[in-house]
Amino acid sequence: MANSGIRILPPEAPQPETGCPPVDGARRWDSPYDGYGLHPVVSVYMSQVAFSRIGVHAASDPDFEVGGILIGHWCAHEDGIGQYISIEQMLPARYTRQGSAYLTFTQDTLVDVLNRIESQYPDKRIVGWYHTHPRMGLFLSRYDTWLHNSFFPEPWQVALVVEPHSSIGGVFIRQKNGVLDSSRYFGFYEVNGAGTEGSIVNWHNLHSPTAFLDDLEKAPSKPEESEEIPAQEEGENSQ
Repeated sequence: MANSGIRILPPEAPQPETGCPPVDGARRWDSPYDGYGLHPVVSVYMSQVAFSRIGVHAASDPDFEVGGILIGHWCAHEDGIGQYISIEQMLPARYTRQGSAYLTFTQDTLVDVLNRIESQYPDKRIVGWYHTHPRMGLFLSRYDTWLHNSFFPEPWQVALVVEPHSSIGGVFIRQKNGVLDSSRYFGFYEVNGAGTEGSIVNWHNLHSPTAFLDDLEKAPSKPEESEEIPAQEEGENSQ
């Protein structure tokens, strides 16, 4: 039998866009685990629009878990120093099964999400998901980890967890060696919207590494010792 010449090729692996992160006007928020030798595969930039909408959704049902999908872009730095994702929008998950300690995405949830992305955000992709942990703290449960690895398997896709009662939150990101730590989370860059100034991030567990420098700039300057010495010398010479 002659060869038909038909070949079935594997699907192409997704590729990041090339660009520069929106550093102008961005403010860094660190978690207690940032800078402790961990190497997340991406850095995260979150728009104020996405942050505020996630906060509103998290507070909408304080006794049961809620969640949704993070929409944006996956990019590689133009200078080749690494990768980042930008979270620009969110989609609350519908048709879920939920309780005080669980959230289940159903088949209807996934179909609905894909249809809404296609109609509302055709130029963006799913960069991760978020859900709440009412009165439970910040971590990924075994089921959370299974869901993340099953439905968000790309190394650059992240999981955001919010605890609405204590106003804390953090981003769980796979490390460069592929490990997803279920107990240590990372911060992100807050990206101001057009024409807006100031920060809206109010999670108590995150801190801005530039806050100390900002305080120094606002503090009144003290006279240098070298400014006082000449005056003393003049007094001695006049005697």
